[in-house]
Amino acid sequence: MAQPLNFVLSVPETPEDHSSQEPSPYDESEVHDSFHQLIQEQSQWVAEEGLELQQREPGAGGPQTSGCGQRALPGPEDALVHSAATLRVLASMPSRTIGRSRGAVICQYYDRSVRLRRRVSRPELKGVGRSARPSLRLYDLELDPAALQEEEKRFLLVKELQGLPVAQRNHMLRGMPLGLAEKRCLREESQTPTGKQRGRQGSHGLFPCCGRLRDACVLALHSLGLGLLAGLHALRPWRYALKQIGGQFGSSVLSYFLFLKTLLAFNALLLLPLLAFIVGVQAAFPPPAPPGSVPSFTGLELLTGGGRFTHTVLYYGYYSNSTVSQPCAPPPGAGQCRREADSLPYSMPLAYLFTVGLAFFITCITLVYSMSHSFGESYRVGSTSGVHAVTVFCSWDHKVTQRRASRLQHDNIRTHLKELLAEWQRRRGSQSTCGRLRRVAVRGLVWLLSLGTTLGCTVAVYAFSELMIKSPVSVEQEGALLALPVVVCLLNLGAPYLFRCLAALERHDSPVLEVYVAVCRNLILKMVILGILCYHWLGRRVGTLKDQCWENFVGQELYRLTVLDFLFVLLDTLLGELVWRLISEKQLKRREKPEFDIAGNVLELIYGQTLTWLGVLFSPLLPAIQIVKLLLIFYVKKTSLMANCQAPRRPWLASHMSTVFISLLCFPSFLGAAVFLCFAVWRVKPSSTCGPFRSLDSMYEAGKVWVRHLEEAGPRVSWLPWVHRYLVENTFPVYLVSALLLAVIYLHIQVVKGQRRVICLLKEQISNEGEDKVFLINKLHSVYERKERSRAGRTQEAERLTDDPDAW
Repeated sequence: MAQPLNFVLSVPETPEDHSSQEPSPYDESEVHDSFHQLIQEQSQWVAEEGLELQQREPGAGGPQTSGCGQRALPGPEDALVHSAATLRVLASMPSRTIGRSRGAVICQYYDRSVRLRRRVSRPELKGVGRSARPSLRLYDLELDPAALQEEEKRFLLVKELQGLPVAQRNHMLRGMPLGLAEKRCLREESQTPTGKQRGRQGSHGLFPCCGRLRDACVLALHSLGLGLLAGLHALRPWRYALKQIGGQFGSSVLSYFLFLKTLLAFNALLLLPLLAFIVGVQAAFPPPAPPGSVPSFTGLELLTGGGRFTHTVLYYGYYSNSTVSQPCAPPPGAGQCRREADSLPYSMPLAYLFTVGLAFFITCITLVYSMSHSFGESYRVGSTSGVHAVTVFCSWDHKVTQRRASRLQHDNIRTHLKELLAEWQRRRGSQSTCGRLRRVAVRGLVWLLSLGTTLGCTVAVYAFSELMIKSPVSVEQEGALLALPVVVCLLNLGAPYLFRCLAALERHDSPVLEVYVAVCRNLILKMVILGILCYHWLGRRVGTLKDQCWENFVGQELYRLTVLDFLFVLLDTLLGELVWRLISEKQLKRREKPEFDIAGNVLELIYGQTLTWLGVLFSPLLPAIQIVKLLLIFYVKKTSLMANCQAPRRPWLASHMSTVFISLLCFPSFLGAAVFLCFAVWRVKPSSTCGPFRSLDSMYEAGKVWVRHLEEAGPRVSWLPWVHRYLVENTFPVYLVSALLLAVIYLHIQVVKGQRRVICLLKEQISNEGEDKVFLINKLHSVYERKERSRAGRTQEAERLTDDPDAW
């Protein structure tokens, strides 16, 4: 940014200047008004009087020096080339100080305020004769060493600081762009004599060691806090890995790994209450061992989830339906231990139901907040005009000193510029009407084929699930239980490849639209398959497993789907990326590597998370398995990405991808899982042989039983049944909370819209400011052109009179 260039008149300071009062630099409007007044005076003098603005070295000329001693500046084609004097006047405009630090504003303010004070007691220049005016020749317009010395600036700054309160003075000094030693000297000089005397008394008083000890403790605590903050910043998971991925492959591929990181946080938040109130309590107070022998561990349980795992805290059937209380030692004189009248037992059915509900409620709130926050971040700025210049000139972090970090930052900026330029080129592209009609017809045909493929996969899953019901599997044939999950995983693996082949016929101009279409097709496929499986579990299996623990079966099915989904993800990574790269390099002799399939991989993550939410009621430790799965997937995908994939051939800016992924995770995935679990809690009868709800008609009745026990416990806990009756059983609070949640979301959206509108208005104002500058440039340029023409006319007239004496 050009520094402001000043017009300085070397006039001796009058005695009245010392008594003049200056406006405070804290009032920026007065500062800008003084700047504006200065510009108006200078422009008026230049335009009306034609003051001669010469350079510091009049004799220095060059190949681009005009005849009047002014050097013309090179400019772009079809643009006005302005003189140096015009540029000096424009550099002093108030807009050049916008956005600078307050210390720089103060220094420039004092440069101008001193000159303004000197002009208070003298007449204007146009009222003085030309011979009596001060000459501007041989004076530098940047600096005037005779009038503007550094000591004077310092004296004025110290004088202004002395008139401020201590807190305001320290705040101003802290914001100045100066070194620590200079700030310390200014603080000492700006102290009043009373403050200096108080400081000397404090440092050399009765207890000087206490002051030093206090300062040492404060510095130690400050250093400890900074160290802890730096440690927490460095402990963020995959901090360098995410920067490396974003630098080499762009924001589109980075959005997948950021979404994976978000899912990891959701599962950790879901697992914590389950471990604290269900799994940990039941592990501390295990139920009685079931009759018969417990099967031994064979290794097949890692895939099927049955066998030895059935009798662990992994599944619903292990948890008891009794109350858990702390055992007590019998009193010395009695033979039995009496329970205290005021103590409440820990009801496992109630804890199981409320903990799962609380975990889902926390997940819902977190999802809504994440979606609204992501929406606000990605859609806050509606336009990306001007972002290219910001990326070029303002993206580099000058605090980076290490070669590895600087190379990573260089890759990030380069990839971001590629994405911005590709987005800009796509917006400028146009298409004919016939081409558009042809593409609409092709895309309609591709959509019909895709929906037909989805329908075929759905029918296949339904038919195979009915076949599994008709031919039940015995306990000895535990491996046959993997048949249905294997079929589901094969369809989920093969159908996306068919969708990619069909998408090649569409030839989308925008890679963003291509990813959105692929995500939509894969989402329809996976959600329809999961809907068929939910019907298979709650509609068909509950009736066929009346004398067995159907909750354990559903939990094992979801466990098998989760584990096999991870294995098929590894198989897809091996065949789809590694083997294809080897074939391309060894056999086809191509250097091109496959691109990272963002849509397919993101839908795999959403599918796996949906399985976890569906199974949390029947397998409380399923979120822990999902966390391990996500960690392994991250490192496997990262290694395969770096070794087997290349950056997208058509770079594109994934500005809204995170918002879309969170929205898909919230509405189809989480909402569907919540409906499934609510149906299981309210409508489906629990098994009579296992689980904490074995003696009830529905899981929801555990709350009613608990209320009856509380009513019999005594009046001291009578408020708990009231809470359950009016806040849980009554539907009005649920509707009220839902309405408040929707109102908060609506208000947040309106706030974001208002911010976007304000940003658009500010951008329009900035554009108008630029037009004002162009107008000023044209006006000043016309003034200097008239001056030059008048000077040239006078010169020609003088030459003509010199050559022709008869003209006199």
